[in-house]
Amino acid sequence: MPKIGMEPLRRKALIDATISAIGERGSLDVTMSEIAGRAGVSSALAHHYFGAKDELLQATMRHLLSELGADARAALRSAATAHQRLLALIAVNFSDKQFQPETIAAWLAFYVEAQRSPAMRRLLRVYARRLHSNLMSGLVRLLPRAEAERVAEGIAALIDGFYIRRALKDGAPNAASAVAVIEDYLETKLLHRDADR
Repeated sequence: MPKIGMEPLRRKALIDATISAIGERGSLDVTMSEIAGRAGVSSALAHHYFGAKDELLQATMRHLLSELGADARAALRSAATAHQRLLALIAVNFSDKQFQPETIAAWLAFYVEAQRSPAMRRLLRVYARRLHSNLMSGLVRLLPRAEAERVAEGIAALIDGFYIRRALKDGAPNAASAVAVIEDYLETKLLHRDADR
């Protein structure tokens, strides 16, 4: 008889195992059996909870998006000004929880997979729209809308770019350096605007 309340725990364990396996392998070329073994469950149970591997991969991507969204909301709650909102959004993408080697590798693998998978592409579009909207909520208070759009696009590209560059390096991620570069970009754009007034 199955233990009551175990399904959410096993689902989370399978998602964590998926991130770990992708991080170690550096690609989505992992099997349900390998993931199940890492999670300490049978392959049959993994298939029972998620069906095919694609469904587990999508659930893992949704999990990453959900965690990032929750972290962003928490960071924004403590931001009193538009400028603080922007700094909080930049920092949350490079927090200890988010900017881990396994998570970075998973994001990169999902970006690659999105080129062939419409479901993954939709999930990444959700991420991109959410990031853009959050950035714009601060930028439109500091810059004209057209300029705010360009700066939001620049910040998003820098965030994604640091994840890609980090995935190609060995060693521990340097979150502070990434944050400093993106904050410098933002401050340059804001100073440029102030000089034009």
